[in-house]
Amino acid sequence: MKQISVIGAGTMGNGIAHVFSQTGFAVTLIDVNAAQLEKALATIAKNLDRQISKGTLTEEQKITTLANLTIQTDITIGVSQADLVVEAATENVDLKLKIFKQIDEFAPANCILASNTSSISITKIAAATTRPTKVIGMHFMNPVPIMKLVEIINGYATDKEVTNTIVELSKQLGKVPCIVNDYPGFIANRILMPMINEAIYSLYESVAGVEEIDNVMKLGMAHPMGPLQLADFIGLDVCLSILRVLHDGFGNPKYAPCPLLINMVMAGKLGAKSGEGFYVYTAGSKDLVVSNSFKK
Repeated sequence: MKQISVIGAGTMGNGIAHVFSQTGFAVTLIDVNAAQLEKALATIAKNLDRQISKGTLTEEQKITTLANLTIQTDITIGVSQADLVVEAATENVDLKLKIFKQIDEFAPANCILASNTSSISITKIAAATTRPTKVIGMHFMNPVPIMKLVEIINGYATDKEVTNTIVELSKQLGKVPCIVNDYPGFIANRILMPMINEAIYSLYESVAGVEEIDNVMKLGMAHPMGPLQLADFIGLDVCLSILRVLHDGFGNPKYAPCPLLINMVMAGKLGAKSGEGFYVYTAGSKDLVVSNSFKK
């Protein structure tokens, strides 16, 4: 593989473009929003500078990495020469199906189509294309340049050779691939989201406050970050969306999202990206939101 196209210039998309271009691939980063593409390039350059300051990258390597990266607002042009397309658009099933129909039409016949989805069925996405054997999940973790895991999800029809190719490619990126099958939430979110949801229920039921819940999991269970703070960084809207996928997919009430989570999302309290979730975020600092400020 030589040419990689990444669709979506948000947090995940620019991170995926970063690691591919740093590894030596020619990368086209695609987004309909030109301003978002420019912002993504600035973010990648900033993260490369951070690597240089830590001594893990040279200035020459930064220049080469950025030279490997081009931007494009037209998806039909952006995927036309791709060996692999990695879709990293918003976690919305209708949007993803629309994108996959487009890239199936305009990408070369031998091109592998991958989705960075964290919960949406790969089998469903693949069914929107004429090449379901060449569709696979490639779920990177955030922040992509730092996190080692790539959750590789086989759809119902994914060809074994395609899986092997993506496994080896992930290793080439310096990642650790873990192969899973296509069931709601895969593995990462099938385990993580019920834990986060239970933490939110514990707050909702006044079992403990925000800081206490997070400290129990950090200090007692050796988690690097508490579940409520982690939910803030993931995005409370994203957490809600994944829980609904789990609830709909399994029909099991244990996956039903906590009413507090639903209310916070409706109120626009989405976590770090909106400035407030379970914590308040101002200019990079974090202030605790006291539990009695939550309305049930």
